[in-house]
Amino acid sequence: MPVSTSPAEITMQPSEAASVTPEVIPAAALLIGSKGTRRFIGREHGAGISYFFVDADPGDGPGLHWHPYTETWFVIEGTARITVGTATIIANAEDTATVPAGVWHGFTNAGPGRLRILCIHASDTIIQTWAD
Repeated sequence: MPVSTSPAEITMQPSEAASVTPEVIPAAALLIGSKGTRRFIGREHGAGISYFFVDADPGDGPGLHWHPYTETWFVIEGTARITVGTATIIANAEDTATVPAGVWHGFTNAGPGRLRILCIHASDTIIQTWAD
């Protein structure tokens, strides 16, 4: 099997055996609160990323906060008004947006229907500091 030689050369060889037992984490096991938000902490499952899946009513969303790592959002359904520092952007279904490490940010559901958004944290744990 050929080895990839992309600009960031990959030197490891693939294996047929996983270093952790593969598992499926049921959505219900990740629920936090009563509105359908789910939190996945990668470190607990041998993953290098963490995420929130947010299912928000119109006008809802997390207030301003920041992380010591980047965050990437993928809008599954609806419209998000995202604040990144002093800028405000609008992301619609199937759009992706990011925020650099250390920048205040937050989002709200700017549409008339549900906002379903995946918030991917470039960390195996979630570290966030809230403005309020």
